[in-house]
Amino acid sequence: MQAFIKHTGVAAAMDRSNVDTDQIIPKQFLKRIERTGFGQFLFFDWRFHPDGSENEEFELNQPRFRDATVLVGRKNFGNGSSREHAVWALDDYGFRCVIAESFADIFYNNCSKNGVLPVVLSTDEVQRIHESIAANEGYEITVDLENNKVTDGNGFEASFSIDDFRRQCFLEGLDHIALTMKHEEKITQYEKETLGLA
Repeated sequence: MQAFIKHTGVAAAMDRSNVDTDQIIPKQFLKRIERTGFGQFLFFDWRFHPDGSENEEFELNQPRFRDATVLVGRKNFGNGSSREHAVWALDDYGFRCVIAESFADIFYNNCSKNGVLPVVLSTDEVQRIHESIAANEGYEITVDLENNKVTDGNGFEASFSIDDFRRQCFLEGLDHIALTMKHEEKITQYEKETLGLA
């Protein structure tokens, strides 16, 4: 997965609590076997009308959020079914980070395995970010994982916590496969000595 060290990008506001994975990536798009190509279906039922035209009232269809790479939600982001495709869709669309007051546990774990950084901030801090997004078109946020801080260059600064193992995986760009492959020599040695594989 792509390493996450420090990222600055336009922040898009999704001022809703309980955004569930069924809305992030609807079930009809789960038939794909690749991890890529899901971005076009992100929030499909909210982004588009039944005739396929864009829903102009939906947040991400606003011109100011077209190039956003940081999504700012509210409470319990990513609840619902455990589909990993939800994170694949966010990543494929271009989001590097999701900031919220809280996340559903499985969604949080799926983010950590796929390179989309989930950042938990307090209710007051998230509210301040939403207010800044509303007041400033093109509002940018910097998420600094080396220092565990979120800043905006205009005086806002907030610290966040992440466990050391997840943090190191993000910094090095290590998913579960990459973590396993760090032990490739030992695995090869075991296969030769124990299993008789050349």
